[in-house]
Amino acid sequence: MANQIKIKETPVHIGDTVTIQQKIQEGAKARLQNFEGILIAIKGRGENKMFTVRKIAVGGIGVERIWPVNSPWISQVTVQKKGNVRRAKLYYLRQRIGRRATLIRERRQEKPKAPIKPVVKAKSEKPAVAKKPAAPSTT
Repeated sequence: MANQIKIKETPVHIGDTVTIQQKIQEGAKARLQNFEGILIAIKGRGENKMFTVRKIAVGGIGVERIWPVNSPWISQVTVQKKGNVRRAKLYYLRQRIGRRATLIRERRQEKPKAPIKPVVKAKSEKPAVAKKPAAPSTT
């Protein structure tokens, strides 16, 4: 199962909120239409690879679109928010209602780690500890 793909040279992962610009042909006119939603599934392999994007439309109705990865009708893909999920398919979002259907933890950007420098402690001489004199006995 694939958890990430490249669509039009843009790497996307499952759970990302993406905007797909699709070319729409209406008679002699052509226009671009945006579809923004959560990438919930990637299916297939090779030339048959497809991805599914789900959004919540007006009235709380869920709308899903399925596109081939190498579709000529997709002009641009942008990642709006990176999601952090533990599943390859997010079909469980279909049962969620309202805002809960769009809640996914955000993926953190990994910062490049700086090389760790060894800590060198300076040798210091410990001061001599004076022993307490023994208490005099009264016997």
